[in-house]
Amino acid sequence: MKIILDLDTGIDDALALAYALAHPDLDLIGITGTYGNVPVELGVRNALALLELLGADDVPVYTGPTREGFTVAPISAFIHGHNGLGEILLPPPRRTAQGDAVDFLIQSVREHGEELVIVPTGPSTSIAAAMQQDPDFARNARIVMMGGALTVPGNVTPFAEANVFQDPQATDYVFRHAQDLTMVGLDVTLRTLLTTEHTAQWRTTHVGRVYADIVDYYIGAYATTSPHLGGCGLHDPLAVAVAADPSIVECIDLNLRCEENGRTIGDPERLSAPATTRVAVGVDAPRFVDDLMSKLTSLYTSTSAC
Repeated sequence: MKIILDLDTGIDDALALAYALAHPDLDLIGITGTYGNVPVELGVRNALALLELLGADDVPVYTGPTREGFTVAPISAFIHGHNGLGEILLPPPRRTAQGDAVDFLIQSVREHGEELVIVPTGPSTSIAAAMQQDPDFARNARIVMMGGALTVPGNVTPFAEANVFQDPQATDYVFRHAQDLTMVGLDVTLRTLLTTEHTAQWRTTHVGRVYADIVDYYIGAYATTSPHLGGCGLHDPLAVAVAADPSIVECIDLNLRCEENGRTIGDPERLSAPATTRVAVGVDAPRFVDDLMSKLTSLYTSTSAC
């Protein structure tokens, strides 16, 4: 299956990128850059640098739109570091972005159809723009988004998860127009955790050490903001896992809306209409974490040996 990642490349995005590359059932055909954890330009730079680190510098990266007046929230800078990668400095990438993200998304769905899944892990701005520009995109795109919270509180307000909070209007548009959407939100991602005991297993290789340093920063931030969890949430990698294997989560079929305050909730105007959205409410966390660790450890080992 072909996959496009729409990343605001912070730390869990970096894990999602590596997991997509490591997964034998996924063919990463491109990354589109958005804003959120960092500005678009820095997220694109991070994606390019990580692809080079992971020996995948043939994967194209595209620049997406930003939101007028966007600035990185202080909590995002705290959790991901000011550079988005836990203040770990990677060599400047040798490549630059190749073009417009929205155009690439539209063209990719036209070309690959059902063979393609799109995984947005930041605000829905680029996905909504593609839908507005080309109605066929909304009808034909298969989307597995990381964002939202249906049965648990938000992580930036009592109601709102960070990605949908950045652009609730775009999220609402996507909810109302997508025909094949799975929401992987805080309901399940906060049940999948990584600890320093996990990252210590990566420290036998160069690439593994880089990733361990990046993720340990993330785990340290979680120890301050959410000490009850005992680790860091694997938000974005779980969305990639669901794209590859939907059985990793349990879903309910429910048409959603996103309110102006970022609350994701069932849409009362479409409760009896055929559902176009599945909401993940349960997850086989041990199976997912074991799979993530196995695939990433192998990737870091093979890449470091090159």
